[in-house]
Amino acid sequence: MTELIVTNVDGRPLSKRGLDTRRRLLDAAEQVFGDLGYHDASVVKLAEIAGVAGGTFYLYFDSKKAIFDELVRDLNQRVRHAMKEGSSQGETRLQAELLGFRAYFRFTGEHPALYRIIRQAEFVSPEMLRYHYDHLSRGYIEALRAAVDAGEIGKLDPEIAAYALMGLGEMVGMRFILWGDGKPLPARVWDELERMIACILEVGE
Repeated sequence: MTELIVTNVDGRPLSKRGLDTRRRLLDAAEQVFGDLGYHDASVVKLAEIAGVAGGTFYLYFDSKKAIFDELVRDLNQRVRHAMKEGSSQGETRLQAELLGFRAYFRFTGEHPALYRIIRQAEFVSPEMLRYHYDHLSRGYIEALRAAVDAGEIGKLDPEIAAYALMGLGEMVGMRFILWGDGKPLPARVWDELERMIACILEVGE
């Protein structure tokens, strides 16, 4: 597998120090866009939170929108990785689904700004909103299609089921993580989620 080479705005590969600075800027963007919103955020504030000089920002990103778009890509990749790691521990599709949900809620509990940033993307960068959901659903659809073909779950439409399950996870997460206290979901929520997911997949334990 070819390793992705990360570059600065001039197209030059970044050193380890450069990668660390870029990571600090993305972490600062997650905090600032999550707390203040895109329109009230500024490059000066992002640089301040990242602990770099204002001019340093432009070595890595050429605009506020550029770092916003990269932040969406970054969070998307990280949440997908977390969910894939979690679901891969399941022995059945239902177990994989539940473990994937748990991984998703752990990640969003640590990164609640994800909810706010994705909603801002609808107005700031609609193409990145589509990017997020396209990439989040792609592997999901294939996994569900494979489970249908293997007879593990009911003969559902993988695309519709994937988006229905994504919507379920996102809205429950907003209610109990973003608007709650960010702690692990209450047992009653998990019980109901397990029941609903099993119904959608047409399977039982």
